[in-house]
Amino acid sequence: MPRSQRNDNFIDKTFTIVADILLRIIPMAPEEKEAFTYYRDGVMSAQSEGEYAEALQNYYEAMRLETDPYDRSYILYNIGLVHTSNGEHTKALEYYFQALERNPSLPQALNNTALICHYRGEQAIRQGDPETAEAWFDQAAEYWEQAIALAPGNYIEAQNWLKITGRFGE
Repeated sequence: MPRSQRNDNFIDKTFTIVADILLRIIPMAPEEKEAFTYYRDGVMSAQSEGEYAEALQNYYEAMRLETDPYDRSYILYNIGLVHTSNGEHTKALEYYFQALERNPSLPQALNNTALICHYRGEQAIRQGDPETAEAWFDQAAEYWEQAIALAPGNYIEAQNWLKITGRFGE
């Protein structure tokens, strides 16, 4: 039984019903419908419940079926989120970059890439390597500036960090 049919949460059940209705009335190829079902199961159920292995299985299956680059970008982004949640930052960055190749206007992928760069900068400081830290922080600033340009009202903390560190608009 698909995970989407096992939801106990009212909101998830409502979303699932609405999504199922839309899948029936919107003309799509069967593969696109199946890809969306796997994507929905990954996002709405498995990932939100911390079932990351199951979420990844659903996303990989959605990737196998989905052909639209824009839709694939969101699947890749969510795979990156799972790897970020698991502390696998190198893998996460690979998926964020793949998502951005297909959809350069994905500010959340830019933001998450910046967060990982910033985290690595903080690690370098803790390891006593200020030069490497500065390089990571500069990289984070570049990604945050791109994200802010795409979504000006978002990422206020990043904007503040950019201003405080003198990196805003370099």
